[in-house]
Amino acid sequence: MDTVASLVSERPLVIFSKSTCCMSHSIKTLITGFGANPTVYELDQMSNGHQIERELLQRGCQPSVPAVFIGQQFIGGANETMSLHLRNELVPLLMSVKAIWLWKKK
Repeated sequence: MDTVASLVSERPLVIFSKSTCCMSHSIKTLITGFGANPTVYELDQMSNGHQIERELLQRGCQPSVPAVFIGQQFIGGANETMSLHLRNELVPLLMSVKAIWLWKKK
């Protein structure tokens, strides 16, 4: 699990994704829509992508992507991220780790 830990250790917002996954695309679109600039690792385009995917599965990511880490903490996949958003908890969480600075409700 060292690879995942090292990839998320110095970034406020990390998303593990696959370029062909529609749920990954949806979560990236949601988060960037708030003005965040996540570090995105496309596992299907990385030479060690299979190893990282195994580590994510061992951490409880089911399915393995999307896997969202905010403030070095594993938040979850698409369902958990959308649930945070629907409870109006995602933006404050992103702000708390300085992944976004300003937010104006529409």
